[in-house]
Order: sequence, then C-alpha cells, then structure tokens
Amino acid sequence: MQSSPEVLIVGAGIGGLTLALSLHQAGIACCLVEAAPEIRPLGVGINVMPQAVRELDELGLLDALAAVGVTTQEAAFFNRYGQLIYREPAGRAAGYDWPQFSIHRGDLQAVLVDAVRARLGAGAILTGHRCTHVEQDDAFVTAQFVDAAGEATEPIRARVAIACDGLHSALRRQFHPDEGAPRYSGVNMWRGVTRWPPFLTGATMVRAGWLTPGKMVIYPIRNAIDAEGRQLINWVAEIETPQHLLRRDWNRAGRLEDFLPAFAGWKFDWLDVAGMIEAAEAIYEFPMVDQDPLPRWTFGRVTLLGDAAHPMVPRGSNGAVQAIIDARFLAGQFKRLGVGPAALEAYQQVRLEATSRVVLMNRSNPPDAILREVWQRSGDRPYARIEDVVSRDELAEISDRYKRVSGADIEALRARPSYL
Repeated sequence: MQSSPEVLIVGAGIGGLTLALSLHQAGIACCLVEAAPEIRPLGVGINVMPQAVRELDELGLLDALAAVGVTTQEAAFFNRYGQLIYREPAGRAAGYDWPQFSIHRGDLQAVLVDAVRARLGAGAILTGHRCTHVEQDDAFVTAQFVDAAGEATEPIRARVAIACDGLHSALRRQFHPDEGAPRYSGVNMWRGVTRWPPFLTGATMVRAGWLTPGKMVIYPIRNAIDAEGRQLINWVAEIETPQHLLRRDWNRAGRLEDFLPAFAGWKFDWLDVAGMIEAAEAIYEFPMVDQDPLPRWTFGRVTLLGDAAHPMVPRGSNGAVQAIIDARFLAGQFKRLGVGPAALEAYQQVRLEATSRVVLMNRSNPPDAILREVWQRSGDRPYARIEDVVSRDELAEISDRYKRVSGADIEALRARPSYL
C-alpha cells in the first residue's frame, strides 16, 4: 500500500486540480490520482466567471490564465435575425474585482496541471489508476484501483477521499447505487471550434436565437492564433430534439447535416454564423442532461465534488465554475476544522444547497431565458425596437436573478471573505 496522504483526490479534472492546489496552499498533504493514462487537453471552450476567477487568482494563476484565454468584455443577446436584444459588460468592465475569461478547457487544465506539478512535484499526479470503490473505518479510507488492463493496483489509504471523478463517477455510484438515469432536457447540442476573424468587440460572448428552431452560443477562446490575426471561436448549437441517445461523452463526434439546416440563413452584418459552423475543425455532440440534486454527498470519510456531485445542464458557464468553488470551500473547511468527517459535513451543508439551486435554475431560468422571453413575446418575428417587445429593466432582472443564485452578485462577492 502506498504511503498515506491526508487527502486522496480521485480525478484530475478542473475540480480535482484546483483542490490539490488549494490543499497545498493550506499546508495539507494530498495525493491526486487520475484514471486516464496521461493528462491530455480535452474539450472545447468554457467561461470562467468572476466568482471562480477570484479563487484562481488567490492561487496565483491570474496572469497564466490571461496569457492563454480571452478576457471577456461583454455578453450580448440577439434574435435569430441578428437583431440586438440586450448587452451587458462582463468581468471587470461590469464592476467586478476580477475578470471573466473565455478559454479553451484544455488551456485551463494545462495551467492547473503545470501549477500542480511545479508546486507539489513532477510526480504529483498518479495517472492510469481508475478508482473502483472505497472502504473505510474510524480513522482511514482505503481506495481500490485498477490499471488500463483492468488489473488491480496497490490501494491508497488516506484520512479522507474526495470523488472528483466526473460525470461517470464510480464513487457516486457506490454511494447512490439506485440513482436513476440522467434527466434529458429535450435539447441536444453540437459544439465546435473555428479559426475566424474577430467579431463585435473581439471579446464578446454571444447568445442568439432560441431552441426552436435553434440557438447559438458563440465566443472567442484564443487570440491572434495566426498571421491573419484570427481567433479560435468556440460555438455551441442547441436544438430541441425530443428523442436522443443519452450517452454522456464530451468527445462523441457530431454530424454537420444534423443541425446546420437550422442555421442556414444566419448571415448577419456582424458574423456569418453558418459559414463559421461550416469551417469548424471538428464537431462534437452532447445531450443536454443533468441529474436531480442528491440528498447527500458525504459518507463518513468520503465526499463528492464537481460533476460527480452536481452534474448540471451546461448553461450559465457553471459546471467548471461551481467545481472550482467547491474545491476552494472544501479546502477552507479542512483548514478550519481539520482533515476529517466534520469538515466534509460542513462542506456538504453549504455547497450541496448552493449547487442544487444552480442545477434547478439552469433547468428553468438560466441567463439565456432572455432569449426565450423575446422569442415568446415577439412571436419569433423581427421587431422595429426591442423596447416594444420587452423593457431593458426586465431583461436586466433576468440576468441579475441568475447571478444571485450562481454566486456572481458583485457586492456579495466583494464582501465575502476568502475561503482560505
């Protein structure tokens, strides 16, 4: 059996890596174990909102993130005719003390991995070990692993174990064996990245259209990627799709013909959306699914974190954001209460309720509910003035309501003391 760290982290995704860095900052020894044989930059774009950037800034990562991502300047909403509905500043431009970053998930992961290896040591991440289950007694938890061939490897014992093993968490299944299938929202999404000239401010996050006949989310995630000054543009197409294969695999290939017809006429004076989609380097397909909030995450010396704890519909940029906040809050409880079940219970008491609200809000009134409101009131037709359809105050309230639930209220965030 390997030497016993205080904290065993199962999974080296964004949540697990942030937790490892936070524990190191708090002076708490940890072991980080990953199922994949190597850490590779997977995925496409995500937005790291100010409430999460604050936590990464406290880990000393702000400059590294700014160097590889796009510092988002504004969020803008349009109908499917390219007409502006509403725009608002983002990050520091909106009055936050921290920026918002639009970034390739692989670039974010690389920043975190590099920091873990620099601070915790080159061998800090043990790869090629998939956790199958854990056992525990009054003083320790023991995790069992298999390698890529399915052969049992040496167990690891620790004071506590944190399941950061994502959507397909083995430890979530261990403690909730009777949980039902993922809940499908009725919406399927296709995503990709395209090399394209900057549009609007060059740092705008766009949401446009609505789920019937189709909605787009579009934003740049890398600047100046070639001699022509193009950016790497992340885009997500969302369409109501009543029946769909519910296999959750972020790397499943998608087909252009399955969704492009819904956006064939989307050529605006500020962006040729259809042309951008057709020029994509690769296309991925994913069902918009989540799972009902769990009654508990913590079982003695084991708890869940990130997607293992609260898989949510990918709206409002809150998957990675909430995982980062989970990690920082949990490390703070260890620092305050010691490494043991009391800290895990204190973490669960606060973060389970907070993330459950986000999961449920994402189902009913995410930020893009602005688009739904205009689609309904306008009858999906062009308008002469947006004020004839809905007031700016109403649109601002939809946006602000989501910020309050997701922990992005400016004054509350500024007033909150650091978790560590």
